Amino acid sequence: MSTTVTADTEVDVPVRTAYDQWTQFESFPHFMNGVESVRQLDDTSTHWIVSIAGVTREFDADVSDQVPDDHVAWRSTTAEVHHRGRVDFRPVSADRTRVDLTIEWEPEGFVEKAGAALQLDDAQVKRDLHRFKEFIEERRAETGAWRGEVHGAQETAPGGTGLPGTATTGTAGTVNPPMSEGVVGSDPDLRA
Repeated sequence: MSTTVTADTEVDVPVRTAYDQWTQFESFPHFMNGVESVRQLDDTSTHWIVSIAGVTREFDADVSDQVPDDHVAWRSTTAEVHHRGRVDFRPVSADRTRVDLTIEWEPEGFVEKAGAALQLDDAQVKRDLHRFKEFIEERRAETGAWRGEVHGAQETAPGGTGLPGTATTGTAGTVNPPMSEGVVGSDPDLRA
């Protein structure tokens, strides 16, 4: 039986800043408790290591749908872990954004099932989204950006052909011009 958790918050940054920060998956351990690491494998693929209540899991996930300044959706591709989610970004004003997060997964084992039954997962996701709010509001700027689009796991970008690997706006894991060039996680303020 799957568990679905929803959370929302408003952040005091423009929608582009909030969205761009969310595309920097390798920064997730800085505001998501239990996420030990996220490694960007390519524009749409990531490898996760999470540890919750003493249970460590590793899985791969792909971005399944992504539209700049609107939403990012993902799903696990590892058979043993069933996980998917979506985050939506809506401008409240020029400098304020509503962030709506939905995560669905299949709890395994006694600890995860007990956590889901007691709604501990709900509280954790809400705390993580609050930490995202604190993280981006303190910085006032994203640590990087990826402005490509993904529809049904096919990457498209303005000026591109719509085929995977043909994005002209940059690649996930790099900072797009006019920002300085760098790899996700290369920001010295984000190093552990």
